[in-house]
Amino acid sequence: MKEFYIKDLKKDIELTDFFMVKSLAFKTGSNGKTFLDITLGDMTGEISAKKWDVLKDEAEVLSKINEGDIVKVKALVTEWNNMRQLRVTRIRAAVESDGLEISDYIKAAPEPPAEMYGYIHNEAEAMTDGDLRKLALRLLDDNREKLMYYPAASKNHHAEFGGLLYHMKRMLMTGVRVCEVYTNLNRDLVVTGVIIHDIEKINEIESNELGISPGYSFEGKMLGHIIQGIKTIDRLTLEMDFPREKAIMLEHMILSHHYEPEFGSPKKPLFPEAEVLHYLDILDARMFDMQAALENTEPGQFSEKVRTLDNRRLYKPAFAGAALADAQQVQREAIAPEQNL
Repeated sequence: MKEFYIKDLKKDIELTDFFMVKSLAFKTGSNGKTFLDITLGDMTGEISAKKWDVLKDEAEVLSKINEGDIVKVKALVTEWNNMRQLRVTRIRAAVESDGLEISDYIKAAPEPPAEMYGYIHNEAEAMTDGDLRKLALRLLDDNREKLMYYPAASKNHHAEFGGLLYHMKRMLMTGVRVCEVYTNLNRDLVVTGVIIHDIEKINEIESNELGISPGYSFEGKMLGHIIQGIKTIDRLTLEMDFPREKAIMLEHMILSHHYEPEFGSPKKPLFPEAEVLHYLDILDARMFDMQAALENTEPGQFSEKVRTLDNRRLYKPAFAGAALADAQQVQREAIAPEQNL
């Protein structure tokens, strides 16, 4: 049974437990000695780990460990540059007799994939524009199997089982409300943009059915999901005798949703729905990263540096924990009478 979860690790804790290998590489230190640089994960998060002074015979054994393997490590929790880190003294691959539960090591979206898919599918069916509805439903139906487990990234935001659906759903939930405020927006265009903007991530990155991605596919490395997405929309809209203006606008939404050339978008948004799509995307990505960082932070303290947020250390207010506890107590009291009937 797993005893130590990454989110609960504190400095100076000594542990012996199992973790999943997210990445690993042999490197040479400034002293000329080989060390193992490894990222370990479980259902609560990831942590950097180092095994120093790896000898040649030891390296031959450790080289058989691959990304996605579960390993047993003996380590000390340390801190480096305000970041927790494991100093590993022993490590071995897990064996069947260890009796592990794979669910302890898989980070997953907090909602069942079928429910998330159902919400997105319902939003697509509710569109009044027949062209956009037909295209969105075609993409959802064609990719349903992979959407049930695919992450939205290999390492960054929503890099988890069902992460792509979770990202898509939260963007849709926000997007439909934005359309209620800014009534000049074409709601169907916003909904379709959300559904299509990252759909080709299922071909850009590789993933097994546990949502674990070892990295990018060949086509993903050469083209990326933006170009892959434009190709898919161009192919489907030609097949469907789609109005060309709408097709070009959808392709532009994919093309511009990263906003800047250095992030893969050679064009900035040229109409309101494309602008909204960019901000829906960046908002959900940043909220995901902030939530993940603050979940592992004590009230009244600053988080570890968040690489995807320019290495900012986020603050978790002291009153947040108390407010949450009060809310949970009110909820329990509201439910209790019904349970006693």
